[in-house]
Amino acid sequence: MSQVTLQRTAPESFERDVVIVGGCGHVGLPLAIAFAERGARVAVYDIDPVAVAEVGNGRMPFQERGATALLERAVGAGRLLASTDPAIVSTAEYVVVVVGTPVDEHLNPDQQAVPRALADCAEYLRDGQLLILRSTVYPGVTALVEKLIARLGHAIDVAFCPERIAEGKAMTELFDLPQIISARRDESYSRAASLFGLLTDRQVRMTPEEAELAKLFTNVWRYIKFATANQLYMIANDRGLDFERIRQGLMMDYPRAADMPGPGFAAGPCLLKDTMQLAAFTNNNFVLGHTAMTINEGMPLYLVDRVSRRYDLESMTVGILGMAFKGGSDDIRSSLAYKLKRVLTSAAGAVLCTDPYVTVDESLVPLQEAVNACDLLIIGAPHPEYATLETTKPVIDIWGIRAGGVQI
Repeated sequence: MSQVTLQRTAPESFERDVVIVGGCGHVGLPLAIAFAERGARVAVYDIDPVAVAEVGNGRMPFQERGATALLERAVGAGRLLASTDPAIVSTAEYVVVVVGTPVDEHLNPDQQAVPRALADCAEYLRDGQLLILRSTVYPGVTALVEKLIARLGHAIDVAFCPERIAEGKAMTELFDLPQIISARRDESYSRAASLFGLLTDRQVRMTPEEAELAKLFTNVWRYIKFATANQLYMIANDRGLDFERIRQGLMMDYPRAADMPGPGFAAGPCLLKDTMQLAAFTNNNFVLGHTAMTINEGMPLYLVDRVSRRYDLESMTVGILGMAFKGGSDDIRSSLAYKLKRVLTSAAGAVLCTDPYVTVDESLVPLQEAVNACDLLIIGAPHPEYATLETTKPVIDIWGIRAGGVQI
């Protein structure tokens, strides 16, 4: 891309260009690294002292392909600093907030989560800053933040520039994907466009309300597609037919079906949460979203039910291969492999779990120990290591990554 110069409203007033609030997580840290790689002076503020220490020493607190070397270079060059002190928010012209809207145990969105996070560092906000919301927010939260800033009496612009990267691909997609930019005022838009112009010259302008729905629609569309594939898998499987053989056959040289996903656990920190946010926004009049939830969340139950028809689970030790929410990841947030574990714990004699990437679950056992001790193996996350695993034990593979996987 062509060289881009960052638009600085008052460069003499700020010692840094960007500070990212919540910046040691899966959304904030890759963004910080990307900005630093393009020459920006970046700070990350996070309340997790362990993650801050790791980042400050140039080490990634989680897996992200291609990020480690760039982080080491940014920290070594003094372009990236990590801190637990909220006062660092005052040092940068651009304040990027990656705190999103969570849902509670009743699947209701917490619309005050972002305003609360901002309240914690409100005393360090300064005139002339541009506040950018980055994570998924409930529709209307951008307006709430604008009102909060107005009540504080600061001359601060607000923009919503949602991330749309896939975990594990951040260091390529941050530069390759178009960036949605939304703001009320032309000047606010221009400043946000200048910042993200460091990463990509392909930008899409929307209103904040359009951008909020665009972000939700993105994840909901993926979630519904996965639910469709899972439902079709169940239909074929219940009739003793090989869904993957059917899928590959209908996709061959047929562009209108080229994006049909395979079956599996549709999980992670965003898809279900954002679908439930959209359901709440429509006063729970989102039948398609709720149906997708019942299908996707029901996959572990369906799997155990089908397996129990073929095997005497009560007399067996069952191993789950992979506990992350997707293949090649170390992230267990909202992973349905753990729901599978809970269901199997009631149905099987014993359950052992293993994962070559996950480091935060002390109950996990080494792969070979699980293979040796178990009578039956179920792939919970399609890590590439399991595609060629040699074992005489039956392996249940709903993902279709193994040749000769056991049909259920």
